[in-house]
Amino acid sequence: MTVILGPPNPASTANGHANVERDPLLEASYSSITTEELDFVRQQTGIQDEAALREHILNVQAEAFKVHPYPCIRRFAFIKMKLSPRIPAYNHLLKLGREREGAILLDIGCCFGNDVRKAVADSFPVQNVVATDIHPEFWDYGHKLFNSTQETFPARFLAGDVFDPAHLALVPPFTSSPAKSQPQLSTLTSLNPLRGHVSAIHISAVFHLFSEEEQVELAHKLAGLLSPEPGSIIFGLQSGRADKGFRVEAGVPNSHGKQMFCHSPESWTELWENVFPTGTIRVDADVRELNRDDLKPVGEGAKFWVLTWCVTRL
Repeated sequence: MTVILGPPNPASTANGHANVERDPLLEASYSSITTEELDFVRQQTGIQDEAALREHILNVQAEAFKVHPYPCIRRFAFIKMKLSPRIPAYNHLLKLGREREGAILLDIGCCFGNDVRKAVADSFPVQNVVATDIHPEFWDYGHKLFNSTQETFPARFLAGDVFDPAHLALVPPFTSSPAKSQPQLSTLTSLNPLRGHVSAIHISAVFHLFSEEEQVELAHKLAGLLSPEPGSIIFGLQSGRADKGFRVEAGVPNSHGKQMFCHSPESWTELWENVFPTGTIRVDADVRELNRDDLKPVGEGAKFWVLTWCVTRL
């Protein structure tokens, strides 16, 4: 049963959220936020009072949902930590940040930037972080949610569509160091100067938004960004299936209103092995069923699988 802590207060003026109109249905998943996740927001914002923290989070959610009514905004995915020690590649990411000089972390589809904030809190150098999303408003809402500014959290944000060549043009994976030196992140206006220079690319809850053909194209584009240095990684998580195919179990379309295409660990491994030259990568992929209370209205038989994966340069 969903638990709502205290009555909503649309007229709250705390933290700059004056007279925010909220849909009670948006609040229904608030109880799914874990104590660990709330503690992280509390640590980042400095808001210690539980009721005030709840109002702050719900008001930001309501504002962001007006930008684009993504299901992930409804489910508070902008707080849930996809980039965390629960992902096997996470400790390797932090190791890259500690040991590889100038190691760049790129977050694709960053939304509010909660994942890169977690990595920075756990020691990845903020000056080496780049984040991108098609909706720049979400990055602004990240500053609002976490009570930060560009000065206090100086990660580089770039708005753009990764399918747009002006933002990210497709090139083959690099097999040796790029001829051009690593760019100054503060000068970036697109992802193109980063091609061949990125040590770690995190991309979660993005691939399943697109068709099978578009997922292949996206994989090729990301491969061109990755540094050829051994240990460089592309990793994340997304909707998956035990068997490759459309997500028919839940009967829920993706955010583009289309039937969601999901990979299995085997088909996902095959995809990446066809993207990179033979013998240059290792693919680790695992799928597990995840309990999703929000799918119960769809039907008791509705199922959801998460594909967790990492592509590592050898």
